[in-house]
Amino acid sequence: MAVKRITSNIKAIDLDKAKTFYTDFLGLDLVMDHGWIKTFASLEITHPQINIASDDGNTTDVPDFSIEVDNVVQLYETARKFGFEIIYGLTKEEWGVERFYVKDPFGKVVNILQHVES
Repeated sequence: MAVKRITSNIKAIDLDKAKTFYTDFLGLDLVMDHGWIKTFASLEITHPQINIASDDGNTTDVPDFSIEVDNVVQLYETARKFGFEIIYGLTKEEWGVERFYVKDPFGKVVNILQHVES
């Protein structure tokens, strides 16, 4: 047996609110739309992964999920321009990531991160 895919499911009433955050902001493609469910994806994701954490490694709560990007500073500025709620500012962490936390339109806390040279 092999795990082929892992997905996050977010309950929402107004699915159209997802486009601004997941497509316009993060650049994900809408790959499936049945009306009652929309799936956004990136063909760059290659490894299924689940993180289980007792804390976030710093001073904030554990985020609902994490998204690794190649342009965290640019996305931080874009999140501010969109007026998204940033709950943990752009920070270089001692374990080799630069990240920030932002709330999506459904109240989920998303850890946006990029691995960086220390």
